[in-house]
Amino acid sequence: MKFRLLTIALSLTILSLSSCSSPQEQAKKAEADKKIRVPEDDKADSLLLAYDPSKGDKWIAGFVQNLHRKYGFNGNMLVAKDGKIIYEKAIGWADYLHRDSLKINSEFELASITKTFTGVAIMQLVEAGKLKLTDDVKKYYPNFPYDGITVELLLSHRSGMMNYVYFIDDIWRKEKRGMKKGVSNQEVMQIISDKKPNPYTQPNRLFHYNNSNFMVLAAIVEKVTGKRFSQYMMDNVFKPAGMKQTHVYSTAEYEKIPVDVVGHDRSWRYSVVQNFLDGPVGDKGIYSTLHDLVLFDKYLKNGRLLSDSSLDSAYKGRNKPVNGHFNYGYGWRIFDGDKGRKVVYHTGWWHGFRHIYVRDIQKDIVVIFLGNLTNGSLMHLDELYKHLKMPVIRKGAHSGSGSRPGSDED
Repeated sequence: MKFRLLTIALSLTILSLSSCSSPQEQAKKAEADKKIRVPEDDKADSLLLAYDPSKGDKWIAGFVQNLHRKYGFNGNMLVAKDGKIIYEKAIGWADYLHRDSLKINSEFELASITKTFTGVAIMQLVEAGKLKLTDDVKKYYPNFPYDGITVELLLSHRSGMMNYVYFIDDIWRKEKRGMKKGVSNQEVMQIISDKKPNPYTQPNRLFHYNNSNFMVLAAIVEKVTGKRFSQYMMDNVFKPAGMKQTHVYSTAEYEKIPVDVVGHDRSWRYSVVQNFLDGPVGDKGIYSTLHDLVLFDKYLKNGRLLSDSSLDSAYKGRNKPVNGHFNYGYGWRIFDGDKGRKVVYHTGWWHGFRHIYVRDIQKDIVVIFLGNLTNGSLMHLDELYKHLKMPVIRKGAHSGSGSRPGSDED
């Protein structure tokens, strides 16, 4: 009898403990469960990515062919609408020197499109209660030489920091350091602490787009999680979204980046050699494919990667709109139109790569151009936007103050 009563009491205790988990704990468990992929995910993804060339949009096909012949576009492109790919094309060389042709699943250095992923990582950590948007950088890096720079100011390019790319480049050349081995985010943070370069302006004074903001954010991700940025992204973004051909590659971790697509600077005579500036990540450094970027769009929309409230925050303009419509949120450039029209996008320009990734949230349209020849061909997309009944996105609408003309940032 005593044994039976003891068993009942023990059972009631376990039941009581399990039922007393807080709403926050239950919510965290639910979020974790959502990120676990199941076989049905792969089946649904395969249907999403299926494409029959014979049924492709013929107008877009003609447009892309003209973009290639007349303006020299070289790269991969895709348009998806209502959850279906309506046109995709790999056109030109992956590596002109070796005459390797591009394939539809070729991995490109995403350049500044990487910033959209870094913003997702930060918002995930905010949701998990591991950091706050109001946190000062000095909370994680006490020797950081600037006061008043918060996570939120970094996300919205309002920190006022100088651009580490130019600063580190000047140091490496003056001190004649090795040009091949990549410098890591943590090393850049240490150099900034030691050298204390002058900021561009005061924190929160104005929008000043530069790579330092998202390099620092990736360093914070590493500090908070105790993982390399590459590992955090793989575990919490790429795998949950089924992005099997997406990686963070850094010359600080790899002697040679293991992809076949080479960047070419303005003409085929100049292929861009990776160097120490391909070490820092977060502002760049993610390599991906057309299809994986379609999956990224899908799993942002269905809530697997972030909650709706976090996405609303990320898609809210944090600066004075340019031309009344174009703005910047948390890692996304933004067009806000009439009747709730919301288009989020990002451009990319780095070491011979030039891209644009556009997501029309309301109309469920995705437009992707990944180029590896920086010849200005992506300045001629107006007619495509009009064909798709989308806002026309031009460089003049999203250029930020502080960028050097022709600089490798975008």
